[in-house]
Amino acid sequence: MRSNKTHATGTRITALLLSLLMTVTLSSCKKKKEKDKPAQYGTYGADFALKLAQTFPFRSAFSAGEQGAGLMIKNEFENIGYEVESQALPGSGDTVSYNYIVRIPGEGFMQRDSFGEYDEAHKTVVIGAHYDAPVTYEQREHYPQYDGIQNNACGIGALLTIAKQMYGNTYAYDIVLVAFGASSSNYLGAETFLNSLSSKEKKSIDCMYCIESIYAGDKLYAHAGHSSLVEGNKYSYRRKLYEAYDVAYENSLYSETGVDLYYNMSLLNFDVNGDTINDEYREVTKVRSDYSCFDSQSIPIVFFESSDYNFSKLEDMKETKNLSLQDYNGAVRNTPLDSSELLKESLDETRLETRINVCSFIVVKAVEKGSKDCIPLSRYKAGERLEPTVVPKKKDDKSDPSGSVSDPESGKGE
Repeated sequence: MRSNKTHATGTRITALLLSLLMTVTLSSCKKKKEKDKPAQYGTYGADFALKLAQTFPFRSAFSAGEQGAGLMIKNEFENIGYEVESQALPGSGDTVSYNYIVRIPGEGFMQRDSFGEYDEAHKTVVIGAHYDAPVTYEQREHYPQYDGIQNNACGIGALLTIAKQMYGNTYAYDIVLVAFGASSSNYLGAETFLNSLSSKEKKSIDCMYCIESIYAGDKLYAHAGHSSLVEGNKYSYRRKLYEAYDVAYENSLYSETGVDLYYNMSLLNFDVNGDTINDEYREVTKVRSDYSCFDSQSIPIVFFESSDYNFSKLEDMKETKNLSLQDYNGAVRNTPLDSSELLKESLDETRLETRINVCSFIVVKAVEKGSKDCIPLSRYKAGERLEPTVVPKKKDDKSDPSGSVSDPESGKGE
């Protein structure tokens, strides 16, 4: 009898220990799963966006409000740990605006050429958002609750989130983060920054990521530039855009965060870029922003915005179908509805935080993907090589008797 009781007691103890072990294991798995969820950056970006908007609601180009907003951003970059370059943008008279620039040197790449040989290469990505807003202090009576959270405090929130996530990490790319001033003055900040670069520096830019108005629109979109509409440019000038979509897909962003990254899939046919040739209105936008200067110089861009392109007519497209935000026919940016207080009443309370974090996550992970036909220098030194698509020809045998050159991508002569 005593042995049966002892056995029963031992069984209960074993069962209890197994139960505790399973609880600890499940708890650990749950914590690991939560830790691994993408875009879990907290409220940092949203908090800064709200602080910027509410502290300096009227920050038109060259105004005192814009200068205050710019200094707030500069101080935040410095608080993260960066050195910040101030680039002056002269206005009329004695007025001035500033770009605030952070440079993160990269380790570089080893780039494979068409013969399968490698050379060291330095490539750059520029990530930018403007901090000024088009509404002036003199217009305040007509914009009583305005603070420009949509255009473009939310974009600055994403830029600083990216900066915070990148701090202390090493990337293959040279990365330049820019808070553009005077965007509402014909994109003066972006144009001045780009024109300050040498031809070699411009040529090194693999992509310019531009973030604007990602909060109030119904869906989060990414677009390529108008340079991708030129015949023969479509894939090469949309490659970085497709990488951004790959990030969203590979990390299951919709199921994990509730935010997906959308294409403009309207498929309308008209002259999008003003070259008198009809284009398919897909994966591009007619909304101009700071990317436009880069796009006009044939630099690939990825432009993030929020809107709704699910209409059969161009003139019907709008930022939002939200019934509470139809006072200006579905427009929010540059209207009195661009207000953190008004939008908070009409939108999901977590949207600002989630949109900023998702956009930031996509950019960071896209940068980590690197450049086509390239390996980060450290991984090359560790012995990594790219898989060849065909057996590469030697340089001394690059031409056949007919004079055609082997194309390693297709295996065909050009």
